[in-house]
Amino acid sequence: MTDQLARLNRLPLRDNLRGLTPYGAPQLDVPILLNVNENTHGVPEDVLKAISEAVTAAAAGLNRYPDREFSELRSALAEYLGHGLEAENIWAANGSNEVLQQTLQAFGGPGRTALGFPPTYSMYPLLASGTDTEYVSGLRAADYGLSAEYAAEQVRELEPNVVFLSSPNNPTGTGLGLDVVKAVYEAGEESRTIVIVDEAYHEFAHDGTPSALTLLPGRERLIVTRTMSKAFALAGARLGYMAAAPEVTDALRLVRLPYHLSAVTQATALAALQHREALMADVEDIKAQRDRIVSELTRMGLTPAASDSNFVFFGGLENPHAVWQALLDCGVLIRDVGIPGHLRVTAGTEAETTAFLEALERILTRQTAVPA
Repeated sequence: MTDQLARLNRLPLRDNLRGLTPYGAPQLDVPILLNVNENTHGVPEDVLKAISEAVTAAAAGLNRYPDREFSELRSALAEYLGHGLEAENIWAANGSNEVLQQTLQAFGGPGRTALGFPPTYSMYPLLASGTDTEYVSGLRAADYGLSAEYAAEQVRELEPNVVFLSSPNNPTGTGLGLDVVKAVYEAGEESRTIVIVDEAYHEFAHDGTPSALTLLPGRERLIVTRTMSKAFALAGARLGYMAAAPEVTDALRLVRLPYHLSAVTQATALAALQHREALMADVEDIKAQRDRIVSELTRMGLTPAASDSNFVFFGGLENPHAVWQALLDCGVLIRDVGIPGHLRVTAGTEAETTAFLEALERILTRQTAVPA
């Protein structure tokens, strides 16, 4: 036990937090960072200028509290999402993680359970612990897929208060069919289960991929979460949001902190939404690099999963951590997600993608680690 852990354990920490490790991927100073699914293209110059002007204007009123209801931003987000949504259907917070946390504060808590289907986003159990909600791990198929029948069966059996459905799923990158969302929602009817569809990466999905937003009408227990961290290249701004029935946003008002979205955050998000065409152009380039990664990894004899996100989950590695370390030694940081035989890489710029692919092929050729 480290001294740090020993000191922590001397505090009267809640029992369900003892022994937990904080969330966090390695933050290392290397030339190419492809480990946390950021948009590595950065913010275009014209969008940067618009954000700077908007933030400067907001700064003139920083002596006053911001709009507590962030009404203009909610209207802009509703217009961006479409599907007949109005401002009353929208909620936002400091990253989609805070939206999820507020949802668990409202619908989870002591004596309640949240169901996830690992491997999936590693923050779900941590958010559950932080809100004293019991986290239950559901099961997937051997290929990490999740069928409507299997998911619904588990919901009926476990009767969770909240279900997390990540689509596209992190770390596998695969999207869920809407049949899965429908089946899970219907299976949770008797237990009045809140169903969260986490669509953080939806903008990177293949053309024609439907969103769970289409299922919102008539489903007051369905929540669809999004983020501006990925497609909008605003990971540093911390703006996540959700769409749901108006009564859900009313529920989150009961647990949100006062004035939780700063005037600077609101101004930044509004400026980005007003210039989304420039940002979406980079999304198309990222999708092309993602598909290139899938094609090249397949040629190398590896087994990449079909991806609807801005990253690729790939297997066929006998010693994935050795490959991860060898790539790091080449100045390329990707993600070891702790799944045997697999790693995950973010689709970056063309130059970053080329550096990753060339380094990986050299490593495999040297047989530092070879395909299984």
